[in-house]
Amino acid sequence: MGRIFERFAQSVAGWAGRPPAFAFAFLIIVVWGASGPIFHWSDTWQLVINTGTTIVTFLMVFLIQNAQNRDAAALQAKLDEVIRAVDKARNEFIGIEHLSEKQLLAIRDRLEREFGEAAPIPHETIEKVIARR
Repeated sequence: MGRIFERFAQSVAGWAGRPPAFAFAFLIIVVWGASGPIFHWSDTWQLVINTGTTIVTFLMVFLIQNAQNRDAAALQAKLDEVIRAVDKARNEFIGIEHLSEKQLLAIRDRLEREFGEAAPIPHETIEKVIARR
């Protein structure tokens, strides 16, 4: 079941991000808008588009989240491999995405202090790291 959902989610997410999907959605809105006078701008006419867009949005949230989770996992695996491959990289950073937000903020603050001031100003720390290279 999981693999079927993944393949379905990849297919739909891949299609939904392309221009034909936007054109299709735009066409639906134009047809709906043009049909307003035919249905006398009724509550039912409005309910059709509201219900349709709500259902599509609800389902797309899960597909987008699946795609983001997959992309994040792939990115973490690639970064872990880079950490392993670089001689001077610190291996203790491998897997930190599983830590709590509080732990991650503590690591970030410690790194900023290590490479900059005690209360770092955004971008100055990055400039110092770049200047070291």
